[in-house]
Amino acid sequence: MSAWQAVVLTLFPEMFPGPLGLSLAGRALERGIWALETVDIRAFACDKHRSVDDTPFGGGAGMVMRPDVLDAAITAKRGPGPLVYLTPRGWPITQERVKALAAGPGVTVLCGRFEGVDQRVLDAHEALELSLGDFVLSGGEPAAIALIDACVRLAPGVMGSEDSLSEESFERGLLEYPHYTRPQVWAGREVPEILVSGHHARIKAWRLAQAEDVTKARRPDLWRAYGQGLAKKEK
Repeated sequence: MSAWQAVVLTLFPEMFPGPLGLSLAGRALERGIWALETVDIRAFACDKHRSVDDTPFGGGAGMVMRPDVLDAAITAKRGPGPLVYLTPRGWPITQERVKALAAGPGVTVLCGRFEGVDQRVLDAHEALELSLGDFVLSGGEPAAIALIDACVRLAPGVMGSEDSLSEESFERGLLEYPHYTRPQVWAGREVPEILVSGHHARIKAWRLAQAEDVTKARRPDLWRAYGQGLAKKEK
């Protein structure tokens, strides 16, 4: 089976592998579970100044990345799987979407800068526009690192325990319950008694209740979807 492949198109290739070269992702990279290729977009510029951007048609602040330069880079270096453009206007990155990307052969990530990229190149290459959240970054590179990390950790052999994946946030439509470890008493704060009771069924029920409470408080959108899912199961 071929390694899952990530190709990153960026103006700052020196930002990679960055955190992806450490910990779980880094060890998996060394073991060949996944592969990373970083592509310098500026290498595909057409003029002596290696220009990659220009002023926007219609006026406005900032600069826009040129479609001819990006097209040359994408055409020459696109890897297997979809082309993903990371932008605040994109579809939200969810765990389900991460699972779908991780299950494929890989992903090519286009990291934008300035005010963004010319829409025509996105349309021409049928780019999937995704967003890390409702906030704006200086460029797509941090979001690319987050997306790739989320995909890589799902690959077989990356996580120490496959059971960890089933207990994480979003796996059951809920946020994750709180965790505790030694010492049992720290700074006058005790671990919840139920967790040291040895009663596994009650511990499981407590954790579910905690996950439900935190989801209801922090993510009403997930809580509504969770409730609708339970209602369907009861029918």
